[in-house]
Amino acid sequence: MITVTDVSLRYGDRKLFEDVNIKFTPGNCYGLIGANGAGKSTFLKILSGEIESQTGQVSLGPGERLAVLKQNHYEFEEEEVMKVVIMGHKRLYEVMQEKDAIYMKADFTDEDGMKAAELEGEFAELNGWEAESEAAILLKGLGITEDLHTKKMADISGSDKVKVLLAQALFGKPDVLLLDEPTNHLDIKAIQWLEEFLINFENTVIVVSHDRHFLNKVCTHIADLDFSKIQIYVGNYDFWYESSQLAQRMAQDQNKKKEEKIKELQAFIARFSANASKSKQATSRKKLLDKISLDDIRPSSRKYPYVGFTPEREIGNDLLRVEGITKTIDGEKVLNNVSFVMNKEDKIALVGANELAKTTLFKILTGEMEADSGTFKWGVTTSQAYFPKDNTSYFEGSELNLVDWLRQFSPADQSESFLRGFLGRMLFSGEEVLKKASVLSGGEKVRCMLSKMMLSGANVLLLDEPTNHLDLESITAVNNGLINFKGSLMFASHDHQFIQTIANRIIEITPNGIVDKQMTYDEYLENSEIQKQVEEMYK
Repeated sequence: MITVTDVSLRYGDRKLFEDVNIKFTPGNCYGLIGANGAGKSTFLKILSGEIESQTGQVSLGPGERLAVLKQNHYEFEEEEVMKVVIMGHKRLYEVMQEKDAIYMKADFTDEDGMKAAELEGEFAELNGWEAESEAAILLKGLGITEDLHTKKMADISGSDKVKVLLAQALFGKPDVLLLDEPTNHLDIKAIQWLEEFLINFENTVIVVSHDRHFLNKVCTHIADLDFSKIQIYVGNYDFWYESSQLAQRMAQDQNKKKEEKIKELQAFIARFSANASKSKQATSRKKLLDKISLDDIRPSSRKYPYVGFTPEREIGNDLLRVEGITKTIDGEKVLNNVSFVMNKEDKIALVGANELAKTTLFKILTGEMEADSGTFKWGVTTSQAYFPKDNTSYFEGSELNLVDWLRQFSPADQSESFLRGFLGRMLFSGEEVLKKASVLSGGEKVRCMLSKMMLSGANVLLLDEPTNHLDLESITAVNNGLINFKGSLMFASHDHQFIQTIANRIIEITPNGIVDKQMTYDEYLENSEIQKQVEEMYK
């Protein structure tokens, strides 16, 4: 358990938290959410003791151990992978080092023998005899093969380093586990393994993540950082989002009688309870959901941008034909004889281990790059809008303010009032619209690129990682906008929920061609025959 008492933190005039009083209890997983810049990572650093709050204190239960997912991927370069994992339990690792140092002594005394016996006792109490096998199980679960366990950290890839540091945090069953964006750089199998691990974890977990599918799978509670306070809500992210939206609608609808509101609330809770899966997390969450009262559901101060794409003309049946596209970059064949036909109702998710392959296909289809061989042809009724993964060229060195920047892409209406209104719906208000385009943050640039696409009136959208740099609110808005889009689209994303809720067709790009299936993402991942076929294609 971890208890936060009267914790406050200010940076100059900016108040991040004020008098936060909260208890995080065992058996629960808390998803810490809040708008970008609200202080989620800072709060985790206060909990871990890395940053001191100006008032109040954080306390663990007596004798409890806290573990944190480290963000410095190059901290242990000269250490062996297995050792780095065991370092996650600081005292156990110290005992192992002390014990080994004594046994290495040439002049071993009686005093050394007594000290060694003492250390052996503590080693056994700390479950030291199981340490290496537990570390190996964690590494294997996250996809680190046995041949890498004795290698130095400097000799393994960046994505493997991330997995080792995650195994380090999970090692030794900590009483409190703090995870800041644990799914970043993880492949789908490692994420699925981590979800199962946390669902079955019996102690306290506090996690910050932009991955809504992950939050929905593992969280029993949401800790919402809003109005400089942290409020705990029962349920996963979807429950929090839907309930805060419902509370907002109820608050606006003053004419509705309380009995009607209670009925609507009960129906809402029943729907979420019915959807609970059979995992331990979901079962306990269902019991807690049943106890919720009307007062437990509150509106949020969070603002959501408006994202809506309206095609100017209806699309014909002839969309896109791709035949035998092959491309080699820096000696690596990233696209190998890629052929497919895009149909009228298609919402295609491009997936696969090679990021460059997906980006290359988008660049070829938009004319930014030429294929080495093969052809593609767009239908005459199509108009395309493209969201590139790297949008630097649209903003770098631009002296234009946001109104003038957006005016370049608004052929129908160039008036100041229209453009300001449009930017307002994308959460650029007041003087913000006069900022230079070149000084925008990553998330602001993405919102501008989405605005550009919305103004295009295109009936085919191509999007390469559109949720990068976005907060949960903006991701949710883009997700809903693409679900409602009446045209066709092709996109790449790492966001599981984004793919699952939008795509009706999955195309996986492998080194030996593509696997192309008309189905949802979950159906694709859960089909063992398809997954065998995919594995073969990577050999």
